[in-house]
Amino acid sequence: MDIELAKQTLLARRAELTAHLSEVEHQLDEPVSPDWEDRSAERQGDEVLEALGAQELAELRQIDAALARVEDGSYGACVKCGGEIAGARLELLPATPLCAACAK
Repeated sequence: MDIELAKQTLLARRAELTAHLSEVEHQLDEPVSPDWEDRSAERQGDEVLEALGAQELAELRQIDAALARVEDGSYGACVKCGGEIAGARLELLPATPLCAACAK
């Protein structure tokens, strides 16, 4: 796995997530409708946005951890067993901290 390519992939995904999280935050900060039925529907949408935002924050943390591993030279090594993470796995899941065996 090309480390520089992995870094660029991680940075690009990080930028996407950051932009989308900003949009989600903006949508959640919009004024509440005075109509009760509209407010109920908006609340359901807000719950979906909050769940999506939490998922994206978790992915952002994984990406930041992977970028830290790139910087300290440990990217591509399993954080659990220390073994090498397969290149194909890193291409599919560039932020993964675990080899396939440890992920099971």
